[in-house]
Amino acid sequence: MPHYPEEIEYSEKYCDDKYEYRHVILTKAIAKDMYRITACKRLLEEKEWRSLGVQQSYGWVHYEIHRPEPHILLFRRLLGTDPGTGKALAQQQQQQQQQQ
Repeated sequence: MPHYPEEIEYSEKYCDDKYEYRHVILTKAIAKDMYRITACKRLLEEKEWRSLGVQQSYGWVHYEIHRPEPHILLFRRLLGTDPGTGKALAQQQQQQQQQQ
């Protein structure tokens, strides 16, 4: 039986050599709203997960559907991403070089 929290739950961040990750567990009511949007057949876009009430800094991407528990959203972003802009460090450096 799936675990549905009373409020949206956010995991601690964890990482590998390329990405940092986190998962977000939706409440039952919010999960139903998500099912209406996607029917669990596609990933959520940023504006969609934010409209559901998920709150996190910029740069996070919903990258996988966890089929056994689709109410658990899996997010990742490149290491070194600026949480204020959502741009990865490499993107920032490239933009600065282009401006010079």
